[in-house]
Amino acid sequence: MSKDARYETDADSVVRLPPKSDHADQLDKAGHAILQLLHKAAGVAEANNQHALEMAQRFSDLLRTAESQIAELEAVVQLYQERSAQAERWLHRVCTEIEERFIRLPHHAAARWAFA
Repeated sequence: MSKDARYETDADSVVRLPPKSDHADQLDKAGHAILQLLHKAAGVAEANNQHALEMAQRFSDLLRTAESQIAELEAVVQLYQERSAQAERWLHRVCTEIEERFIRLPHHAAARWAFA
């Protein structure tokens, strides 16, 4: 047997494929249709992905803006809390002064009024 003999085949042992039939054409059409749908689905998925990224960016920007506004409002609240505490201290001081000068009369003034 020659080196090329193993590659030689008998005409009887070769399987001949039948000519392309309508059945094969339908399979080809179905395969192409499936590939077209797959490409269309990939395009839709890509568009959805892009839309989701744009929305995420938009919401991220809105969140950053809201956080900035919250920080500003917290600073204003802190300012008013400090001012309120200062006003309370002043009211306490004024109240104490009133009590000391007018309500609790000095000892000598009370004695004068008692003998009047």
